[in-house]
Amino acid sequence: MEDRKLTVRAVERALDILGCFTKASDLGLTEIAAEIGLHKSTVHRLLTTLEERGFVVRDPATEKYRLGLKVWELSTHMSHSDDPAVLLLPQMERLRDRLGETVSLYLRDGIERLRIQAVQSNQAIRRVAPVGARLPLYVGASSKVLVAYSGDEVLQAVLDSPDWPPAVDRAAYVAQLEEIRGHGYATSYEEREPGASAVSAPIFDRTGKLAAALSVSGPVSRLTLQRLEEYGPILVEAAREMGLMM
Repeated sequence: MEDRKLTVRAVERALDILGCFTKASDLGLTEIAAEIGLHKSTVHRLLTTLEERGFVVRDPATEKYRLGLKVWELSTHMSHSDDPAVLLLPQMERLRDRLGETVSLYLRDGIERLRIQAVQSNQAIRRVAPVGARLPLYVGASSKVLVAYSGDEVLQAVLDSPDWPPAVDRAAYVAQLEEIRGHGYATSYEEREPGASAVSAPIFDRTGKLAAALSVSGPVSRLTLQRLEEYGPILVEAAREMGLMM
């Protein structure tokens, strides 16, 4: 039984190492050890095994690690038939062409949101939205949408987060969520990032379950407060149509 526990722990630690690469493409041993809270010698042994199996690659010049081809090989065998990042891409592109701004798709993962798809604006000055980025749920239009429609348990977990910024009033945040449920969409104006604004609406699948948050973002010079309110109903309708496909 003890051997089995040690094996499971080793697997969990190896997965934690791979999870570090959701935040950066190249990481050193010290960075990984600090991120997952393990001694460097333990992390080095696990990295050596992962490298032998092709899950990570070590650059001899920089002594940093990156994901290996085995991860790509696994991803090619994923089923994309119900993957919203693939399924909704054509609709996202049409919405980008209509509004002229960056369109993103977010899922909730615990008390974070994960950008799983993005269609960049064709404007010279634009909001760049890297796929794979993780962001907190206490600020931003998409964050508020994902919390507003996820139930009391998720809301409480977000409110209790040790990372909650002192500058954000919890009572005002909860009141905003009520307004979002009334309007059907959320807006943010320089909430998370100076000079950027966004509007977001929930996507519900055909069973009525919250599937994702659809967002349009750009510079405040174009996405003014008035423009955000104009785009809100457009996003709600686009999200409704996308939900019929899921």
